Amino acid sequence: MLEMIQSTLLQKGFKTFSRPFELNIVGIRSNSTKPNSFDDTLNIFYKSSDDKWQFHQFAATTDPGTYWLMNPMNPQGTAIVKHGQYIGSHGIGMHRGKYLALVQKRPLTVVRDYDRNATLDLMNGKEQTGMFGINIHHASVNGTTRTVDKYSAGCQVFANINDFNVFMQLAERHKQLYGNDFTYTLIDERALVRESKKN
Repeated sequence: MLEMIQSTLLQKGFKTFSRPFELNIVGIRSNSTKPNSFDDTLNIFYKSSDDKWQFHQFAATTDPGTYWLMNPMNPQGTAIVKHGQYIGSHGIGMHRGKYLALVQKRPLTVVRDYDRNATLDLMNGKEQTGMFGINIHHASVNGTTRTVDKYSAGCQVFANINDFNVFMQLAERHKQLYGNDFTYTLIDERALVRESKKN
């Protein structure tokens, strides 16, 4: 899986970071348009001090939950992050004033799903680029969360609290070495499969 992700990033002209403990954070959005499930992944990889790649794959959602699709905070619709690479987009900070997470610090591009039904619509919405509070955080503080519900209005959300805690430990180390800038990359599962077949 790591080689598939790396080859996809290369094919798309996206950056891969290779200094020791410098994080690559890559969301992979599943082909399913069914909302409210943690059927995507957040993939974290970095080189260790002995120059070997370390790889973690965590269950997550890159999509908003059903509640916010049907009850958008923005009249133009609920924000769904568009695939792409966002250099220095996030930094460690307080998520909604409650706990440390990766919070948006530079503009992202989103697609506004405005038809207010329970199906994700990535094709017909209006694109916007800006600051929307698209953070990378966890769902429940206990165990593994099964349904997204209100945990994401567009944020990238870990299903399991222990996975998130591992991620934040890695993020703190990255911050100590390279500062409080983290790049987030989002790719579609179908693009990952297609690109990997070329190699």
